[in-house]
Amino acid sequence: MSTRFRRLSTASPAFDAELDRLVAFDVAQDASVEAAVAGIVADVRARGDAALVEHTRRLDRLEVASAAALEIPSSEWRRAHESLPAAQREALAVAASRIRAFHEAQKAHGGEFRVAESDGTELGQRITPLDRVGIYVPGGRAAYPSSVLMNAIPARVAGVREIVMAVPVPGGVRSPLVLAAAHLAGVDRVFTIGGAQAIAALAYGTATIPAVDKICGPGNAYVAAAKRRVFGAVGIDMVAGVSEILVIADASANPEWVALDLFSQAEHDELAQAILLTPDAGLIDAVDEAMRRALPAMPRAPIIEASFAKRGALVKVRDLAEACDVANRIAAEHLELAVADPDSLLPRIRHAGAIFLGHHASEALGDYCAGPNHVLPTGRTARFSSPLGVYDFQKRSSVLRISAAAARALGPVAATLAHGEGLTAHARSAEARLAAVPAALEKVQS
Repeated sequence: MSTRFRRLSTASPAFDAELDRLVAFDVAQDASVEAAVAGIVADVRARGDAALVEHTRRLDRLEVASAAALEIPSSEWRRAHESLPAAQREALAVAASRIRAFHEAQKAHGGEFRVAESDGTELGQRITPLDRVGIYVPGGRAAYPSSVLMNAIPARVAGVREIVMAVPVPGGVRSPLVLAAAHLAGVDRVFTIGGAQAIAALAYGTATIPAVDKICGPGNAYVAAAKRRVFGAVGIDMVAGVSEILVIADASANPEWVALDLFSQAEHDELAQAILLTPDAGLIDAVDEAMRRALPAMPRAPIIEASFAKRGALVKVRDLAEACDVANRIAAEHLELAVADPDSLLPRIRHAGAIFLGHHASEALGDYCAGPNHVLPTGRTARFSSPLGVYDFQKRSSVLRISAAAARALGPVAATLAHGEGLTAHARSAEARLAAVPAALEKVQS
């Protein structure tokens, strides 16, 4: 056999460079691929089913009369299961049962755990922190010490070894409040860079800036675009959109408070969204009047006006139950339940970044000092995303200790499924241990 397999030694001066070459993976896509994907995504978004049928014919070489024909009915799944050879059917059942049991344990324990089985097998989960994290702090027209605290503190609590902060300082003006927050939060290094260049430096590293494992923190459209582009080379927290607040209120709400809470997000950006949902027409009138009175005193009044003109609304609903249904459709970043009995509504809320209960729970307290993180999912991503937290700076490793008896029991199951997938080396890897199992058992028993 003439094939030669690579050998490396850590004693070699070239080891680090050789290892880097082996594990390097360029997440950048070929321009033609990106263009093709962009075209397909845009087409499906615009034309829906018609585009699906066309692209399925062209790319999958599958002729269908309509999009409805793309769905495989459940009766066919059932027949497929019943038609399998007994060995494959049993292997699937054993695998499904064990996978379900492990994930039920994962759900029950949450953090690290070990589950011991009667044959000596141990399955579990180990949690370890990221090594190095980069946090981006905006620094254009305003200083954001709260962003420093909200990003750096959970990383430090999680056990991250090194926190590197990037903050632009236009004109060289450095914010003492931001730097003080970095000191208090446990940041290790601070660099005066911003924009897409900061994200690129944190993702890939330079001679001066160390490469990180994950980048967190808000920014403008250029920062968001850069985070999307480097994702894969590093992790990112989320691609943040504009600020949002949704207030569900009843007749017990203070209209002045509701008006100011709506303003608190509208003043962020002309595209920010502030919405009130209430079954009380009188409250809508009172909030509208309160907003008109308060607006002239707001330094950012033009932004607030533009925000309401583009995306704001005072919405009358039939009742509070319908308000909750609408809230779940919106899946807002901030949701205030400014009602007499907020706890009665809480079980109905499925999608929201942060939920504020009662009249005294203003969104502003959550932004700055209440404790929960103010880095929240926007743009309806609360349907599948969570607030920033310690868990964002940790990762989980599955732990498997397989006993000799378990290898004997599970080996044929794995081999059957591997042969079914056409992965011969997988099957033989499991089967190779079967011959050694009896000897191993005798050794243990003796």
